[in-house]
Amino acid sequence: MKKTPNNNILLFKTCLVNVEYPGIESSTCYILDQIGVEYIVDERQSCCTGLGHYFDIFDQLSTTAIAARNFHIALEIGHGNIVTMCATCYAILKKSAKLLNHNKKIRNKVNNILNSSDLEKMEYKIGDMDPSKNIFHVAEIFFNKKENISKFVQLDLSNLRVATHHACHYCKVYFNDTMEGVRDPNLLDGIVAALGVETIGWYDHKKVTCGSGFRQRFTNKEVSLSVTAEKLLSLKKNNVEILIHMCPNCQMQFDRYQPYIEKKLDTKFNIRHLNIAQFIALTLGADPYNTIGIQTHTVPIEPLLKRINRI
Repeated sequence: MKKTPNNNILLFKTCLVNVEYPGIESSTCYILDQIGVEYIVDERQSCCTGLGHYFDIFDQLSTTAIAARNFHIALEIGHGNIVTMCATCYAILKKSAKLLNHNKKIRNKVNNILNSSDLEKMEYKIGDMDPSKNIFHVAEIFFNKKENISKFVQLDLSNLRVATHHACHYCKVYFNDTMEGVRDPNLLDGIVAALGVETIGWYDHKKVTCGSGFRQRFTNKEVSLSVTAEKLLSLKKNNVEILIHMCPNCQMQFDRYQPYIEKKLDTKFNIRHLNIAQFIALTLGADPYNTIGIQTHTVPIEPLLKRINRI
């Protein structure tokens, strides 16, 4: 089993989490505090550039230089294990570390940029960050700690139909580092099962992307949303009530656009969308508003709360 750290963690702040679903971060901190995983959040850390990178605003060199700065901050504070709450941050940081370790030309260019900006102390050295041993998605921490997390479960959600959506930037980019499979991904399913809730498991379109494609959401909106609609229709066929996410961009694609797709297709899905951290925090009895942040969701979560039983 892939080893994940219990301490010396820099919890990597994520732009889409902070802007769209801040309850993901507060839920993550709530869980890590409960199970005694040591971490720190550093306000000096900057965005990974993921959104800008995939919109062709930031080139690879700029993205890698910013990653080098973030890596230095993590190492400087003695928290060299970076844990992300976003699959895009996860993939961006792993690629940047790989380039810095193995591409001398890019590493020299990045270090020249840092030196010319009076940031020579941030100069990257080969091996400062290992993409496989120092960069993780928080869902991997949750999976390896699922038995510990299960001890704190207070609410029973087993009467709800739950499915999972595994982010493409986790499963498809660095698939050799992925936990619990890529052809039939079960990382989230395993976590949910430890909370006393069985997912529906495999379903048609389980591996299909959310459809956002970053710029495609705007430049080819109808194509983008047709992919989202196909997956929602598959979930409806399986009577799914909650779709669990591990990427805020995926969650935004489904949650924000589901009402639009419902109107376009003249149908109702009645599917709620929660990040895996929000789902765990909910079962642990966290406050739905102050911690989980359900008020930031487009598709209301409140109807589900009425059906949850206390253990």
